[in-house]
Formats: sequence, C-alpha cells, structure tokens
Amino acid sequence: MPIEKFADMEEKLRILEDLNMIYIRQIALSLQDSDIQKKIDYEIRMRDGACKLLAACSQREQALEAAKSLVTCNARIMAYMAELQKMKEAQVMQRMARRPSDSSPIDDRLPCKGKVAISDLRIPLMWKDTEYFKNKGDLHRCAVFCLLQVGAEIYDTDMVMVDRTLTDICFENGIVFSEAGPGFQLKLDLYSCCTEEEFSMGSTPKKLASKLSSSLGRSSGKKVRATLDPGGSSPVSNGGGSPLLLPAPTVPGPKYHLLAHTTLTLTSVQDSFRTHDLTISGNEECSFWLPLYGSVCCRLAAQPLCMTQQMMAGCLKFKQQVGDNPNWTKIYGVLKGTNLFCYNRAEDVEAKVEPAFTIAINKETRIRATDKDLQSGVQSISITNRYGGEEVMHTLVAENHDDTQRWMQAFWQQFYDMSLWKQCCDDLMKIEMPSPRKPPATISKQGSLYHEMAPPLPASSCEGLLLQDNAVSAEIRALLSSYYNDSY
Repeated sequence: MPIEKFADMEEKLRILEDLNMIYIRQIALSLQDSDIQKKIDYEIRMRDGACKLLAACSQREQALEAAKSLVTCNARIMAYMAELQKMKEAQVMQRMARRPSDSSPIDDRLPCKGKVAISDLRIPLMWKDTEYFKNKGDLHRCAVFCLLQVGAEIYDTDMVMVDRTLTDICFENGIVFSEAGPGFQLKLDLYSCCTEEEFSMGSTPKKLASKLSSSLGRSSGKKVRATLDPGGSSPVSNGGGSPLLLPAPTVPGPKYHLLAHTTLTLTSVQDSFRTHDLTISGNEECSFWLPLYGSVCCRLAAQPLCMTQQMMAGCLKFKQQVGDNPNWTKIYGVLKGTNLFCYNRAEDVEAKVEPAFTIAINKETRIRATDKDLQSGVQSISITNRYGGEEVMHTLVAENHDDTQRWMQAFWQQFYDMSLWKQCCDDLMKIEMPSPRKPPATISKQGSLYHEMAPPLPASSCEGLLLQDNAVSAEIRALLSSYYNDSY
C-alpha cells in the first residue's frame, strides 16, 4: 500500500474515532454517568500504551502480551459503549412509560444480582497420532488466551503457549463476575496467534518512528528515534501534546484471531466440573489453527445475593402454644438464603451466636399474612413447611402494621429471586475469590528495546499515565502495572 494512501486511511480512522468519542461523551453526559466515561477513557489510554509497546518491543513474548492487552482493551471499550447505549434506551423507555396515557401497571420488581465464577478451564486437544505419539512434522506453536464477558465486565486469562506436547489447554486462574443477573450470558472467546508467523519486531518504519518521537515528547522521542533509526536525526517535537492513537489494524506485530467461542447461561451452572460445547472458527489452513476437540470443561458456580446477604432483619414475636393459651416470645429474625434465623437478641447476630431456632424458607414454603385478630387487632404472618408427610406452621407477629408489610415484601422478593435463580438457590455454592494477578513475567525480560530506551525514573516523577518527558519503557511499565492492579 502506498505511504500516502496508508496515511490517508490512518487519518480517516482517527476522525471516525474522535466522532465516536464525542457521541459517547454526549450520551454519558445526558445520563449523568461519568463513571463509565472514565472507564472508557482509561481503556483508551491503556490501548495507546499497548500500541506503543507493540511498535517498539523487540522480544516476541512481549509483543504477544501487548497484542493480548490490545484485544482486551478493544473488547472493553466496545462493551462500555454498548452499556451506554442500553442505558440510553432504558432512559427513553422509562420516559415513555411515564406518559399519562399509559395507565397499565408496571412491575418494578428487579431480581437480585449475584456472583458468577468460572474456574478450572480445560480445553482438550485432538492431535494426529503422527504429531503427538510419533512426534513427527513441524512443531506448530500458538499463543492462546481466553476472553470472558458478562455484560460490561470483561476479563482475560493468562497467555498459554500450546504445541503438540500438550493434550489440554489449561487456564489455572479463576474469574469472578460480581454484577451478574439471573439472565446472564457468559461469553467465552478463545483467541490464538501463531508464534512462528513473521511480524515486525524492532524494525519499525521511519515514518512510525517519527510519529512516536513527536508524540511522546522531546526527550523520550530522541531515545526512540535513536533506537529505531540510529542513522537519522531527531525530528522537531510538537511540544508533548496528547499521545498519538495508533489504530489497531495498522499496528505492527502479532495478531490474535478468534479460534473458538461459546456462551454459558444459568442452565450451565452446577456446583461441579462440567463439559460444554465449543463453536470452532477457522480451519486447518489458518495459521492460528489448533486441533480442538470441540468442547470446554470448567466449573461454573453462582451465588445470588439473596443467598449470601441478609435481605431483612428485625424484631418479631413467635407464637408458642402452651395448652389452650398462646405464649408469645420475643425474637430477632434474620432472613438470609433459605432460612429465617431466629435469635434471642439482636446482639447475638454480631456475636455470631447460634440462632435459637431456624425456619426454612424455600420454594415449597407457603407464607401469608392473616387478617387482624378481632380481640387484639394484631396481624400475624404464618409460615408453613412440609416435613415428611406433616405440615408445620409457625406464626410470627411484627411490631406494627408497617413492619408486617416490610416483612411480607421481603418474603415475596425472596421467592421472586429464588424462582429466577433456580438451582443456585437450592444450596450455597462455593466461590473462591481469585488472588490478584501479577504482570506477565515476559514483560520484565531484559535485553530488549523495551528496557534499552531509558533507565528507570524515580517514583516521584511518574505521576500520571502519560508524561511528556518520560521514556517509553517507564511509561509502558507504569501503564501495564496499573492495568493489572486495577483490573483484578
């Protein structure tokens, strides 16, 4: 492609991206949601850093990690943009529902959110006998990773090198989505890049070197120019303006391709190791191809908030029948999960004292508020469960009518959540929070352009993600460190 045509395409891409960002900011402003705008801006800065690293690094492992970060950043930007669009559509629908002409009742109940965790990811491979057992043929090697998404939450796994010596692709780190609803769709995308492919490393064109030089500032620009083009002279700096955004399609270096994908939903949740089908993209002619068996094995667990947090708590009176006379005992009730825990005192909850007794609240439980007693004027709550062939009823009384209504609403909300989260409310599934991930070891590898550009700078001079007079190596190091610390 001629240089003039290439430059023209780059300029058009930048203009389109600028227009997109103006549109996104207008939507965020109309929704008064600055948080999602900050997330988009942050991912764009991270993408800038990945582009610069791709253009500068000379180590293949570094380039693969940077290309992986680029895919992740782009996916997050698109997810945040889609989330903004959904919020805008919801706002419009809400305004339409408020019209006086629309008198139909609106159910404003919303199901509780929950955690969804995927762990022990295994993707089996199906090598030919001559490749695996006889170890014949060229050693085909690929770098792979998974991108997992629920709504606007996107996480990536560690990068794994795969060749015919492996029978399974294993991703050890578990991932937890904290804002999932019962209708969640967990999208799993497997990306692959052939490590034998030739791509530009350490041979960045002079034009790109000039752009990096002018966009990063005078000091770091000289270092970049000197490393990339030792014989050339440093161009005039533009004063350290905003960093150049290199469009993803024109960045030199390795390219990841979608190898397989699947979508997991609530029906896939089970507190055990299960196998799910994969949809495979590409064929044996593709350089990034791996002989997948066509399935993915993992453990997918979910914890609705109604199972882990107390949904209602307060003082109640419990009816005990002693002969012909009822005896009312004061208790402190806590509705959590599939039980109403009844304590002698409110302080027992904080002290983690065992409850005096427990009343089951599950999908088979029947709860109703009785009419006011003619003599006492008290409205009670009856809870009926079947144990074996016998029905057992518990009668409770709140302190006043308003409290009774609040308890009934809490019970109905609990039943509503249970009906939507289904098997996740039968028993509490175990979810272990993953430990914070560390930046890939390959990023710290010595002897590359990444480290040759400049010596480390003192911490006091590293304020902000993009500094005008900082070296590229320190800038990228700060960007990637911040990326991994904030994302996990």
